[in-house]
Amino acid sequence: MCECLVPRVKFSLPKIATAPFCPPEVAGSIVVDPSASFFKRILKFAGPGLLISIGYMDPGNWATAIEAGSRYGYNLLFVVLLASLAGMAVQCLCSRLGIATGKDLAQLSRERYSRRSSFVQWVLAEISIIATDLAEVLGCALAFHLLLGVSLTTGIVITAFDTLLILALQNRGFRRLEAIMLALVATIGVCFFIELVLIKPYWPDVFRGFTPSLSAISDAAPLYLAIGILGATVMPHNLYLHTSIVQTRLFGKDLASRQDAVKLARIDTIGSLALALLVNAAILILAAAAFHQTGHTDVVEIQDAYHLLDPLVGGAFASVLFGVALLASGQSSTFTGTIAGQVIMEGYLNLRIPCWQRRLITRGLALIPAFLGVWLMGDDAIGKLLILSQVVLSLQLPFALYPLIRMTGDKRLMGPFVNRLPTRLLAWGLFVVISAANAWLIGQWVFF
Repeated sequence: MCECLVPRVKFSLPKIATAPFCPPEVAGSIVVDPSASFFKRILKFAGPGLLISIGYMDPGNWATAIEAGSRYGYNLLFVVLLASLAGMAVQCLCSRLGIATGKDLAQLSRERYSRRSSFVQWVLAEISIIATDLAEVLGCALAFHLLLGVSLTTGIVITAFDTLLILALQNRGFRRLEAIMLALVATIGVCFFIELVLIKPYWPDVFRGFTPSLSAISDAAPLYLAIGILGATVMPHNLYLHTSIVQTRLFGKDLASRQDAVKLARIDTIGSLALALLVNAAILILAAAAFHQTGHTDVVEIQDAYHLLDPLVGGAFASVLFGVALLASGQSSTFTGTIAGQVIMEGYLNLRIPCWQRRLITRGLALIPAFLGVWLMGDDAIGKLLILSQVVLSLQLPFALYPLIRMTGDKRLMGPFVNRLPTRLLAWGLFVVISAANAWLIGQWVFF
């Protein structure tokens, strides 16, 4: 676990329940007093969901949403909505697992599966971290290219130094990190709100786009994008991350306090992911209104979207806002990716290394495909690599989702917090849908 950002909180089921709440025994954790008002308790619990929501609006989401909006207008908005709802359901399972067991998904997987199985799970989880960081590298590099005028390769080099930002946050406390992430998310939201005001989409068509339609994804191309949207929304590393960071809240060890913690975590998760849904929908709406409705249905690259916003809106203000939001998205995702990498490494390997070392390893592995892609394919590589990274994440998702569903449905592990029948049916239904979509995608690659 990253000692500088996420404190490890060890919980055990209580033998007695005399203390009103847990003492502040871990530096950086937040004590939730059960005697406080509901409003104060929810404010104390707010934060983990926000960090998770950042992964739902990273640069990979931009690539899939821009291409979906440009090519198909508002038709795939319902995919964004359904993917976000699926994310809410899955992340609520994660927070419940962390609160009920006092352990994260990686730790439990190491304990409950054979060494070979847990090793395979660790490798797949690390691949998802690298794919996530690749999207962050490309997104930040492109933002530097658009805002500063530097080449993409120079932008990629600049992203290699974001380790300095990680180091600057050492020993700042988890609440400080959450405040910084809130500022970055607010920046993204404000930028897109202003852009939608400038673009003026036709809102009746927008609302119709949220209606599910099988015909909209009946062809291979839109279905590929829909799978990319799913991979960009429900990200494997977020499952590991959420089960860990929810433990930064210290609450009573009795059953009533833990049930209250589950409820507060659910509110935090759903509220935060609702904000991410609005941002992701805004990106697709922006692309549909600015490009598809004006006949620019071939805008599939983020840099094309940036440059086309100037003449369509009538000024450079919208494109600058677009670039600033892209940079904020990439930087915020970098922080959460680093923490998730630490959770996965410590949980599966029982290996704890300093944050900056983990950052260098992950970023170094992500820089290789980024440099190679730009070198071999030029500037056009950005969009293709971003969408590919999100499809890779979607392919990895079932391998993290399966143990999560199994564990939260195990009464011996979860006790009174075990999934009820409707939750089990919903969770396994999501697993089947995601796995079936991935099987179709693999079939397309193999046979066509």
